[in-house]
Amino acid sequence: MADSPSQPPLPLQTSQLAPRRTRWLWLLLAYASLGIGIVAIFIPGLPTTEFVLLSAWAAGKGSPRLQRWLEQHRLFGPMIHNWRHGRVVARRAKISASLMMSLCLVIMLFTVKRHWVIVLATLGMALGAAWMWSRPERVEDADPGERS
Repeated sequence: MADSPSQPPLPLQTSQLAPRRTRWLWLLLAYASLGIGIVAIFIPGLPTTEFVLLSAWAAGKGSPRLQRWLEQHRLFGPMIHNWRHGRVVARRAKISASLMMSLCLVIMLFTVKRHWVIVLATLGMALGAAWMWSRPERVEDADPGERS
């Protein structure tokens, strides 16, 4: 299986490191994104995967050590691997995100008084869900033309 922890880590591409004088900015973005991603695990409606992926990307430009840690992490590593190998979003992540968006919409229906806000949020969630559900669910199913 593609998500197995026994898989060797992804090769680190140090040629992507930013110049030394700007690495601290990438490191700041990486840690801030990771922090938001971790908080998002506990807050419905806040996406976890996107922030972890942003953190891994920024770490690749600012901190090879953080990048390796993220790639080898038992929770974050498979997300990063799946994304890098076919823009894959696992079914479990799709279901979880869909349930959280639905919960947020229900909460908004009872708490937000302005209907236009609910309509905009619903449209945004629907577009996000449509895109997410259009992604392959396993690396093996990913279209080779989509890999980068």
